[in-house]
This record gives sequence, structure tokens and C-alpha cells, in this order.
Amino acid sequence: LNSQLDKLEEDEAGDRPKWDNKAQYMLSCVGFCVGLGNVWRFPYLCQSHGGGAFMIPFLILLVLEGIPLLHLEFAIGQRLRAGSMGVWSEIHPYLAGIRIASMCISLTVSLYYNTIIAWIMWYFFNSFQDPLPWSQCPMDASLTGFVSECERSSPVDYFWYRKTLNTPPTIEEDGGLQWWILLCHICAWSVLYICTIRGIETTGKAVYVTSTLPYVVLTIFLIRGLTLKGSLNGIKFLFTPDLTELAKPTTWLDAGAQVFYSFFGGLISFSSYNSVHNNCEQDAVIISIINGLTAVYAATVIYTIIGFRATERFDNCLSGNILALLNAFDMAEGSITDNHYNQVVQRLNETHPEVIQGIDLKTCDLTTFLIEGTGLAFIVFTEAITKMPLSPLWSVLFFIMLFCLGLSSMFGSIEGILVSVQDLKVFPKTLPKEAITGVICALCCLVGLIFVLGSGNYWLSLFDTYGASIALLVVAFCEMISVVYIYGIDRFNNDIKFMIGHRPNFFWKASWRVISPLIVFLILVFYLVTKVSEKLLYKAWDPELEKFPTLEVKLYPHWIYVIIFILAGIPSLAIPFAAIWKCLQKKRRKNQI
Repeated sequence: LNSQLDKLEEDEAGDRPKWDNKAQYMLSCVGFCVGLGNVWRFPYLCQSHGGGAFMIPFLILLVLEGIPLLHLEFAIGQRLRAGSMGVWSEIHPYLAGIRIASMCISLTVSLYYNTIIAWIMWYFFNSFQDPLPWSQCPMDASLTGFVSECERSSPVDYFWYRKTLNTPPTIEEDGGLQWWILLCHICAWSVLYICTIRGIETTGKAVYVTSTLPYVVLTIFLIRGLTLKGSLNGIKFLFTPDLTELAKPTTWLDAGAQVFYSFFGGLISFSSYNSVHNNCEQDAVIISIINGLTAVYAATVIYTIIGFRATERFDNCLSGNILALLNAFDMAEGSITDNHYNQVVQRLNETHPEVIQGIDLKTCDLTTFLIEGTGLAFIVFTEAITKMPLSPLWSVLFFIMLFCLGLSSMFGSIEGILVSVQDLKVFPKTLPKEAITGVICALCCLVGLIFVLGSGNYWLSLFDTYGASIALLVVAFCEMISVVYIYGIDRFNNDIKFMIGHRPNFFWKASWRVISPLIVFLILVFYLVTKVSEKLLYKAWDPELEKFPTLEVKLYPHWIYVIIFILAGIPSLAIPFAAIWKCLQKKRRKNQI
């Protein structure tokens, strides 16, 4: 076997590029794993699942699922010297479906991830204004007051939903193409094309900036965030676990999906450009630890800002209530303080209940102000930035950081598609790499126009929820089963010994054989059971609603099930169907003989 693999390596050495150095490879992997998911997705999931409670399953699954899967992908890609296409066909012809499923997931994620980069660019271009355009409401057409939709919501909400997305009230209304986002969309794909024009030869250079700059910006924001009033309230909320969340299967499902979200796509391709004797075990552990720590670090930074924003809203709420009480009871200013507010209200409610009932006192709960949605980066942070001195500078810094995070994640997704297309020999060998990259980026740009519609935000949410969840779990499960039980765990252990000089220890063997596949299987079953019993809902922005600016929860139309099947079902079903197709081909050839 080793002689065959050595020959394979020699055959491919001439036409398969290599990393210039180890740092370039590690930064590319870190950049891909540590992406928008750490700043845009992870803090939101923490909030959804009881703050620090979400970190417990996340870190457990990172150790039991993430690290073993990453080591497996690195090792198999490095040993067989191929991307996900070549690797699974090399293990067994019937496993061709895994390569197709992986490419479909990479393609799906690339489509909507680059739209987020387009939104980031739009905000970045608008950051060179003082005051920032989302810091105040615009005047109405008569110039006698402010736009009603903005007054009823807030400047940041209005800029996001109306000026950026121009969102219609339902997903069934497309809202037309938004030309300003279309320009950013084309610009985002053009930048990505330039950065990936020659595969790792160009992305390897770009990662020196895209993978390191976010850490610098996050640290600057952490220092600034800690100086703001209420920042510690946010950190306290983040690190105070609501342990009842651990009993909910959805918490574990989201934690598992978040781990896999970081570790799929172009990582097999990245490792295939290494020397065959590179220490892939060490790489997997280091990159997984960096990924986990960065997620926690980014969430800490984000929650200092959320804590500041929530405290300010809480103070404003309390001040409004105190003013209402002072006016109702004709009390002197300063007679009710923030610290004694609850006691005063309780006492007045006992002595003058009819007066208290007549006052519209708002419920001021700091915890509810800490709750945010998926618009975290574009609503929460932008509002917090407007409260800071030199706000345009902070805004430019923040969106440069998000741009770098998004771009370095896209490198891995595009690499996963490019290598798969090359391994499949879709294009003739004479066609230069620049042309292949250009065709793929152009096609993705065209398909991605669905996210440039007014309803694009609804579509993006749909793709993010279903495009990589079920299929990702299925692919992870099939990868581990294929390597352990089809390629053979003993054969795989021998390969690792050949590459790094020693066999895998008990932890790796136990994880690959039993623990990891079993956990993935259970997560997948729980995921399907919970999703089947749930109604499919989405949140819509509708200024005509009485409860506006609260987002209205609406049922998806019935035809959306077809889209969900395309997103989640086709990549998953590609695995068994490809195996059946290969089997039929083999039988046909036998019959012809």
C-alpha cells in the first residue's frame, strides 16, 4: 500500500501545487475555520441557548467531534494527495457521493456567504461619513419631520431593513433587485476572484492579512468595550450558564452544527498541498484549539458591546418610568433614584394602586435588552458604534475585520469547489486555472442574485438554516464510517504512522471507531425529529403591523419545502444514489463482457 501511495504522490507532485511554508498553510486553515461564524453566528447561538450554557456542549463536541474529524480530514487529504473528490473515490468508487455532497455544501455556503460580504462592503462604504447614516433618522418628503418607519423603529433598524435590504413584508414578494447591493455583490465576487485567481498561490499570500487582522481589531474593540458603561453586564450574561438549556436537544444540535460549520469544505484540499510527512495530528489539535478559543474571545468582545447597548436601553427605560412617576405624583426631581426605583413602585402600588395602573410603566429588564437576533453585526454593533467618539473610525475598523473574516472563510469554500471541479476533470486540462476560477465565480455571482432581491435576507436565512445543517451532519457521519470501516482503521493507522512516525493513541481510535460516529448519528436523529415536528417559520419586517418594530413570525409558504429539499435533501441523497449508480455501471460492464 505504501509503495502505491508513494507512487501516487510522485505522479501528482509535478502538477499539484504546494504551500510556500507551514505558516501559510496554518493561517489558511485558521482563516477558514475562524470566519464570520465566530463573530456573526456563535454569539447569537450563545444568546439563544442561555449564554454560557451553550459553550458547554460546544466545547464538548469540539473535543469529541471537531478535533477527530479535522484530524481525519487532514490525514486522509495529505496521504492521498487529493481534494475531497479524489480522496473518496480513491477509498472506494461507491463513495463518489460524499465528494458530490461536499461540493454542493461548499457551493451553497459560498452563495450566501459572499452576500454577507457584499452587505459588509455596503456598510464599509457608508462608514466614511460623519455623522454615520444609521445614527439618525432621515427627513420625510415634506422636510417637516422624520420618516415614520424610522421613528417607529430606530435609525439602525431603518438603515438595515429599508436602506440596505429594502425588505418586503413577505418572502413571496421579491422586492426587485437592489442596485446598490448588486454593485457590492459584483464587487465582492470580483475581489474573491482576484484573491483566488491561481488557487493557493494567491490565497496563500492574502491570508497573511485576512487571518491576522481580525485578532488585532477584536483586541482593540475589547479594550474599548471594557471602558463602556455596562460592558460587564454583557460578559456576566455570556458566562452565566442557564443549565436548563443543556436538557434541550436543540442546544446540542446547534453546538454540533457550529463545530462542523467551521470544519468542512476546503480543509481536505488544503492538507493535500502539504508534504506527506507533515504532522497533521498536531495541526488538527492546534487549529481546533484556536477555533474554540477565538469563538469564545469574539463572543466576549461582542458581549461587552451588547452589555453597553443593553445597559443604555435599560437606563433610558428606567428614566422614562421615573419621569412618568414624578409627573403623576408631582414629586420633586431626584426623589426617585435608579437604585430605589423598585421599592418606590412597590410602595406606591400599595398606597395608590389606581394611579399606578393609569401610568404606562414599561417593563425594564436588563436580560431582555441583552437578547439579540441574527442581525447582530449589522444592528447591535452599528448602534453601539454610533455612541462612541470617532464613530466613523470604529465603524471602518469593524467592517474591515468582518470583511477579512468573510473573505478568509470564502477561500476555503471556493477551494473546495475548485479542487472538486479539477479532480472531476469538468474542464479540459489545457484551460488555465484563471479561466476555471473565473467561470465558477461568474456562475456563483449569477445564482447569488437571489440574495440581492428585496427578499434576499429571508432567502439567506433559509439557506443558512437548511443549506449546511442536515447535509453537513450526513457528510460528517459518512466520512467517519468510510474511513474507519471501508478504508479500514488499521490501514488508516498505518498511513498515519508512515506520515508522522507513530500510530494514533487510544483517544483517536476510540473517537473514530465509536464516539464520533455515534454522537453525529444521535445529533442527526434528534435534528430530524425536532425539525419534522416543527412548523417552518420566519421573521418578517412589516411596517404596517400594529406591533411594529417587532418582527412578525410568519409561516413559510408550502412551496418552500421544495427549496428545503433541494438544499438539504439533494446533497444528502447524493451519497446513496451515487453508490447505486456506480453499482449499476459495474453490473452493466460485467454484462457487456
